[in-house]
Amino acid sequence: MTAVILALVAGAVVGLALGALGGGGSVLAVPALIYLLGFTPTAATTASLIIVTATSLTALYAHARTGRVRWKAGAAFAAAGVLPAAAAGAAATHMPQAVLTLAFAATAVVSAVRMLRPADTARPGGGEVRPGKAAGAGAGLGALTGLLGVGGGFLVVPALVTVLAFEMEAAVGTSLLVITANSLASLATRSGAAVSLDWAVIGPFIGAAILGAWDGKRMAAKVAGPRLQRIFAVVLLAVAAFMFVYAVT
Repeated sequence: MTAVILALVAGAVVGLALGALGGGGSVLAVPALIYLLGFTPTAATTASLIIVTATSLTALYAHARTGRVRWKAGAAFAAAGVLPAAAAGAAATHMPQAVLTLAFAATAVVSAVRMLRPADTARPGGGEVRPGKAAGAGAGLGALTGLLGVGGGFLVVPALVTVLAFEMEAAVGTSLLVITANSLASLATRSGAAVSLDWAVIGPFIGAAILGAWDGKRMAAKVAGPRLQRIFAVVLLAVAAFMFVYAVT
């Protein structure tokens, strides 16, 4: 019962962050699964992919209804990341637990730094779309999703803005398509691995995250975006520091 309550609380926090910020909330899912719910790093990254997929699909539906998803460009961007996501997902099941933990902590730091510099995500690429750079960015983001079990919205959104010259609203909506595709590709390669998952915990986590995402959207309408980003960035830095200490001791 205690594990279920913790899963509900953690899921609500992750969902709130996703709904309020449009990306980055899934970075909290892995440490919550490891340190609150007792998952191994490999199991936590796999469970996180399931949580990210379910939450992103729900949010994608909401954004698609308002016309904020560019399906053709998003599908092409996602296609570049599918194979890297699948390969990285397979490799993650064979990596040492400490390496996964350190890699994830480093990713959390990158996410926090980007959120402390929100202006970086607001500069369009001037309308010049470079297919080679777009394919490279898509492949790199796919590999990140597959390896660490994060949606990568904190990187997908600025990539769509700067590389494909999307406006911010379209970038946020389309990023959910990219995240969903990469997460599904990674899960497909992990499905045959001997990873034990506690569905009695994952189920409530997903439900709370989905409900929290809707509350997060309402929160975003009341609290200034930059302020939310700064608060979340500080939390991420604290989580990353804890993970670094835990992994090296």
